[in-house]
Amino acid sequence: MKISREEVLRVAELAHLELSSEEISAYQEQLDEILSYVGKLNEIDVTNVAPMTQVLFNATGEGAAAVHPELREDVLTPCDAAGAILSQAQDAEKPFFRVPKVIER
Repeated sequence: MKISREEVLRVAELAHLELSSEEISAYQEQLDEILSYVGKLNEIDVTNVAPMTQVLFNATGEGAAAVHPELREDVLTPCDAAGAILSQAQDAEKPFFRVPKVIER
């Protein structure tokens, strides 16, 4: 699978990147390697592999903390840090930070 120079330039344009000729060549080679690897992954037969909804597999059906003690249960806790953080900002209008415009395109 070969990625063209034009495709690299298009991706760079979408990411608002200005690339030198050397960078274009390097990224073209790197992206081609990545896409070739993904192509190899697509060749793997996964017909008998059950889809997973999470990375950690729990065969017993118990809580995640019981099987994986490194994990904790999610507990909601109130967080009222916005006022303290906004009070330190140079130009803030609650509940927002005011920042200079950085996107020109």
